[in-house]
Amino acid sequence: MNIRTKLEQKEEIILSPFAQKSSKTRGRLKEEDECDIRPAFQHDRDRIIHSKSFRRLKHKTQVFLSPAGDHYRTRLTHTLEVSQIARTIAKALFLNEDLVEAIALGHDLGHTPFGHAGEDVLNKIHEGGFRHYEQSLRVVDLLERDGEGLNLTFEVRDGILKHSKGKGEIISRDEADKPATKEAEVVRASDIIAYINHDIDDAIRGSIITEEDLPGDSRKFLGNTTSDRIDGMVRGVITETLKQDDLNVTLGKELEYHMVKLRSFLYEMVYDSHIVHDDFIKCSRIIKDLYFYFLGNPDAFLAETGRDDYYDEPAVCVSDFVAGMSDRYAFSLFGKVFLPLPWNIPG
Repeated sequence: MNIRTKLEQKEEIILSPFAQKSSKTRGRLKEEDECDIRPAFQHDRDRIIHSKSFRRLKHKTQVFLSPAGDHYRTRLTHTLEVSQIARTIAKALFLNEDLVEAIALGHDLGHTPFGHAGEDVLNKIHEGGFRHYEQSLRVVDLLERDGEGLNLTFEVRDGILKHSKGKGEIISRDEADKPATKEAEVVRASDIIAYINHDIDDAIRGSIITEEDLPGDSRKFLGNTTSDRIDGMVRGVITETLKQDDLNVTLGKELEYHMVKLRSFLYEMVYDSHIVHDDFIKCSRIIKDLYFYFLGNPDAFLAETGRDDYYDEPAVCVSDFVAGMSDRYAFSLFGKVFLPLPWNIPG
């Protein structure tokens, strides 16, 4: 008996009957020999961590554009905070931590440079629209490993695709929108717990808001520090979910009310504030100009990407290219393409 099999047997003993067991995965897009040490979801997590798209998250905007301070979040630190919160909840519910971690680490791989501003402009100019959660799935299925993809399991892919809620319900009540596993529902809740709290923290650090600006009833319910609020939300999810006979991940009415209220507060006071929004208008121009330049100049696109030909429709390839850029690469490339360089006369 190999190590993977022993670990799979351990899951059967320890995990909740409602947990997704590694040995019961619905499989991968392409059949392959499983690792003799790592269960399937642990193997998926490792593939995501070692991917190029994961490493690029360190230079992608969360809220503040290319922050000079060391302590502002990036898309990478956001991802790690989601993973930590999701693992805490999953462990308390006796769900599969490896699956939760893999979904959490992969959920934002398709995010554009410049945060949601980049996503918004690509969605407007790219035929068929653009949604980062669909792009995240495209990254792991098709774009990583020079077009081979990561060949992840169905459960991780499903969780990545269905993690996003935007301004919609935190926990979806629409069966068509619900993910296939409890673990994916945990990540969906953890994503908003993470960004509500770290975006408030960063906005306070950036002097856009103060602690006293937060809704008073939400501060009274959840506390006056980032740590207190995260703790209250995590405990609320665990407590309310354990009350459900089928371990259906839930928040409870009062917690959900305050989470939605804080999210709305962030949109009004932070994301749409002129301090943040004005920079993103400029960034939108960068995305738009690069997209149309490379769409209209095939030779330049192929030269910049090092390809001999398109692997899909030109607009799709250009969208993939632009969406995959880090903030600093987009800045650099914009300068290279559109800004004149000083003429260095020999001699």
